[in-house]
Amino acid sequence: MDTRCYIGLPQWQHPLWHADRPNGLTALRRYATHFGSVEGNTSFYGAPKKETLERWLENTPDEFRFCFKVPRTISHNVPLHQRGDELLAFLDSLAFAKPRLGIIWLQLSDKLGPESLPALQMLFDNLPDGFNFGLEVRHKAFFDKGNAERSLNALLIKHQVNRVMFDTRLLFANRARDLETLEAQRKKPHVPLHVIATGQYPMVRFISPMDTQLADHALKQWAAKVSAWIAEGKHPMVFFHTPNNDTSPHLAGQFQSLLVQELKDYQPAIPWPKVASQNCLF
Repeated sequence: MDTRCYIGLPQWQHPLWHADRPNGLTALRRYATHFGSVEGNTSFYGAPKKETLERWLENTPDEFRFCFKVPRTISHNVPLHQRGDELLAFLDSLAFAKPRLGIIWLQLSDKLGPESLPALQMLFDNLPDGFNFGLEVRHKAFFDKGNAERSLNALLIKHQVNRVMFDTRLLFANRARDLETLEAQRKKPHVPLHVIATGQYPMVRFISPMDTQLADHALKQWAAKVSAWIAEGKHPMVFFHTPNNDTSPHLAGQFQSLLVQELKDYQPAIPWPKVASQNCLF
């Protein structure tokens, strides 16, 4: 598995993936034979217990990376400038697993705009060493290429915090009316895509329509950008979603095939089998 780029999904289990796992592999161990990372979205609701994370580490190879979202009690529910101690406590709970962590990212509510920049400055000034951080913003002022966005990007570059890019263009351009698409359109951020690497681990979250063939052109664009980042010595982390995530493993496979064309020496992971292999939520 090529560790210059980490490719993964938002979960390692899914109710629409099949349950058969060869040789009695756990769902996570099976997943980790095909992908180099995973979004840890469940940490949005609370940090994983130490014994749980230890078990996850045991079920994945040394080169596998876990990304975790900062709990919503820090990012959403209370004034951001008051949450420094809670953020440090969350990071401390993960510290023993530092070598196996990818991006720890703070996903801000769309209600937190330019007025949150001083609070972010305070949080970033006190971040401990040894972690790779990311920030996902959703307030429209951070996408208008004005002073707020320039200040945000400068702050992220100063602290080497990776601006998380969520590419939802195709989701909202899609006119499908199925329930899964409508639900995804309701939940996902409808914001412009601004491609920028503010740190060494640019993080991309990409969501395709249910028909993943509609993503071909966008995936080619991302393969070119990711290969350019790799050439610059960066380590991109790219995660693939679909509205119900039924075919997200194969969407990631489409991307890997394109990345191989861009980087002739790229060593992709083992392709995901045509029949998926898991049966419950992460």
